[in-house]
Amino acid sequence: MLKKTVIFLGSKPIGYECFAYLVAQREQLNIEVVGLLTQARKEFGNGHDLAALAADNGIPVFASLEQMPDCDVIYSVQYHEILKAQHIAKAQQVAVNLHMAPLPEYRGSNQFTFAILEEKKEFGTTIHTMLPGVDNGDIVFQKRFPIPEDCWVDDLYQLTFKASLNLFKQTLSHVITGNYKTVAQDLLVNKYGTSMHYRKEMKALKVIDLTWDKEKIQRYVRATSMPGFEPPYCFIDGERVYFTRQNPAG
Repeated sequence: MLKKTVIFLGSKPIGYECFAYLVAQREQLNIEVVGLLTQARKEFGNGHDLAALAADNGIPVFASLEQMPDCDVIYSVQYHEILKAQHIAKAQQVAVNLHMAPLPEYRGSNQFTFAILEEKKEFGTTIHTMLPGVDNGDIVFQKRFPIPEDCWVDDLYQLTFKASLNLFKQTLSHVITGNYKTVAQDLLVNKYGTSMHYRKEMKALKVIDLTWDKEKIQRYVRATSMPGFEPPYCFIDGERVYFTRQNPAG
């Protein structure tokens, strides 16, 4: 049986963990990973260097989407560029993306923040086919889970990270073999709703108004206090005062 060829697109810790699993499963899945496209993200440390992992395993690293050869499967996990139709067409079988949020509810960015702000009781992670645009395409696999009460954004991220990696591992062989059925996102909009969010929205969300009631202030602080990024803040006498999360002394 001929080996299926796979190109992986990804970055960040979740992209690294998925790529590492893909590489480790090459023989079992009878696949050849024929290329990687990634973006160096130094803020995550040297332990999540996809390019180094590719080099260690003799996998070519392409500098741009235009360099991609034809393949059977394109798999994207937190890749930073939006693929155009000609890029997606490089995949002769399927191009899929792992989106760390439930679809169709949360397309785009800042999904963890908005789920907390909107007091959602459920979140999730989704693998979907790729079409031009942002998080379009049919749902291939999805995992949903409850959001804990008074959840902070980094806690929701960690829960989603774990669920996303598990979903990737559990369904990878099905993506490779084509053993799945898809569901159009449009069929789920009436049940779940849909939205599109952008990175630029976060700047305004971090500004806390002290005239808000206590619950709203706490919710906005929980929703925007992501480690590694600027904390939420208020203005007191014209000065910016940050909110930081600290565990009480035990």
